[in-house]
Amino acid sequence: MGIKFPATLTEGFRRFQTTEFEPNRDDYQALAVYGQSPKVMVVSCCDSRVHPEAVFTAGPGDLFVVRNVANLVPPYETGGNYHGVSAALEFAVLSLRVTDLVVLGHAQCGGIRAAYETPAGEPDERGDFVRRWMSIIGEARASIIAAQPDAPRHVHLAQLEREAVRTSMRNLRTFPCIRTLEERGSLTLHGAFYDIAGGHLMVLDEETDEFVAL
Repeated sequence: MGIKFPATLTEGFRRFQTTEFEPNRDDYQALAVYGQSPKVMVVSCCDSRVHPEAVFTAGPGDLFVVRNVANLVPPYETGGNYHGVSAALEFAVLSLRVTDLVVLGHAQCGGIRAAYETPAGEPDERGDFVRRWMSIIGEARASIIAAQPDAPRHVHLAQLEREAVRTSMRNLRTFPCIRTLEERGSLTLHGAFYDIAGGHLMVLDEETDEFVAL
């Protein structure tokens, strides 16, 4: 039957070989020989419309990126068996020694919408995993609705998208290694928010707790 691989990916890879890899072969070989040494880690959403390397004009080896539904960081805990985000954080700060860690949220996030429409603890025909994961922002969801119960849905969603970044920032500081490195001045945490339609980027000013446009 032969190999069935998406034609669009095959064509894209061939373009990559011709237009990206060959002109930069020496750079790629250096990355292979000497390894990676990015200074920045980005926690981003797996939404296909959000591309951290494109947003920050970064090349291979520039960013250490972990992507998940709604760019969330869970609080530190050692129970259970699998901790993909926590493992990536640990590797980035202790092995790669990144100096900056960015939580990159975005507008029109499907994970945020799912969390808003179906709170943790309620049945969801779409499956179990997303609901459980999004329970990380369950308290934020409840607080936003309680504070403005009559606000329209789009206002709640916009607020929750930004609050998810703040929640992840707080959760980052529950990791002992991250907290220690931040206190030493070896690591700086950043919150950011990307507007897909407008192409705008805002960063979180932790003194005012507000997002400010770059």
